[in-house]
Amino acid sequence: MILAGDVGSRKVQLALYCFSAGELKLVRDAAYAARDYAGLEEIVREFLVTDKPTAACFGVPGPVRDGRLRLTDLPWTLDQRELARKLGIDYLFLINDLEANCHGIAELGQDQVHTLSRGDSSQTGNRALIAAGRGLGEGFIVWDGRHHKPYPSEGGHADFSPRNEDEIDLLRFLRHKYNGRVSYERVVSGQGFINIYEFLRDVRGLEEPAWLAARMHEEDPNAVITELAMAAKSEICEKTTDLLVSAFGAEAGNFALKVLAVGGVYLGGGIAPRILEKLKDGTFMKAFTDKGRLSQLLVNTPVRVILERRTALMGAAAYAEARAAEVSGISPRAASVKF
Repeated sequence: MILAGDVGSRKVQLALYCFSAGELKLVRDAAYAARDYAGLEEIVREFLVTDKPTAACFGVPGPVRDGRLRLTDLPWTLDQRELARKLGIDYLFLINDLEANCHGIAELGQDQVHTLSRGDSSQTGNRALIAAGRGLGEGFIVWDGRHHKPYPSEGGHADFSPRNEDEIDLLRFLRHKYNGRVSYERVVSGQGFINIYEFLRDVRGLEEPAWLAARMHEEDPNAVITELAMAAKSEICEKTTDLLVSAFGAEAGNFALKVLAVGGVYLGGGIAPRILEKLKDGTFMKAFTDKGRLSQLLVNTPVRVILERRTALMGAAAYAEARAAEVSGISPRAASVKF
């Protein structure tokens, strides 16, 4: 069995996978509140109980250097050699979480992806992944002529670039709120919903009824905004979502241009599936393709929404199996295929 992990600042998701006919099969999974534990090792031991995986891989938030990462939002330092030794797993790897998601794309079935724009599906080339959730992650997958090879990126932290008067005023508002620089993550993410909502309320003067203010205070604000926007029950929530989706489309198009993602752009993270109907209404694609002389390139670029919540886990499992097979010469995936 292969152990896969998706490590976040709030939640750690773990899963055990095996292979059947060359495809990943989920054995079991579980989620843990990260702040309730002293470190990743403690969580893994609780999850495994008596199971003994042959290899493991964990997708982690941030750049991994020489197998090590110090998390910014948790007092944890992860070292893949130390984890391998303490857990008794010979083949254990740490990779960036968006890199894990990129590896997971190849494992997805047709029912786990929604095609937002078909583009020119005959094209083969680089792919891009942009994932909006608690933060904004970006990763790209390079086509070398034979294989797709994923690479991590911290592109979500690049400077926010406004395109119209609303976004210019939003930038001014956020520069004041954050006392300086504003990244795309401040706009296209869970915190982006809050930032845009506050901008529309405090700067544009959109009404926030008392009942809505109470819900925003008592419940998860992001869930409230998306619920009411999708149900068309609140003007400020609808306009918040409109502005976020437009900025999401613009940055996805920017990223597609930067990596020449003619092989397709994938929208990952938790936000896209929740607002799928909104993504279908044309707002996203209008911003995505609005690239002047290069607009046709974006029109021809397929755009797909990832619906599978375990994509990062699937990618981590696939990576662990492939890397362990390179070293050991034994491939559980290949062995599961009957000829």
